[in-house]
Amino acid sequence: MIKELKLHNDINEVPLLAEFIEVLAEELGYNASDTMNLNLALEEAVVNVMNYAYPEGTVGDILLHAATTDTDLIFTLSDSGTPFDPTQQDAPDLTLSVEDRPIGGLGIFLVNQLMDSVHYEYTDGHNVLKLSKKLP
Repeated sequence: MIKELKLHNDINEVPLLAEFIEVLAEELGYNASDTMNLNLALEEAVVNVMNYAYPEGTVGDILLHAATTDTDLIFTLSDSGTPFDPTQQDAPDLTLSVEDRPIGGLGIFLVNQLMDSVHYEYTDGHNVLKLSKKLP
């Protein structure tokens, strides 16, 4: 199974992402909790691209490709924005109080917690983030 969704770096398109994930997860038999986690992880990754990959005022595309193997659901998120490897960010120090924690960093931490694997590469002028989750 292969499906694709093309979005612009416009936060108003996030509901299209949620619908895409919900339909896909239902087709594959994920339960409500896993579907919510998939949606949360993908929304975090996509919104980060929407907010930071392209210079302000620039319209850019984000392509989400979903495919299955015998054991996994693999999402490939690609954009032609500013190169950025979110997997190289330090994990946030969750022992610090909210007031003492720097802003940011929780998003990729959350994605790493919700997905089984997260891999980034910059290739042919594109950021490519691969997220995988075991099939139910």
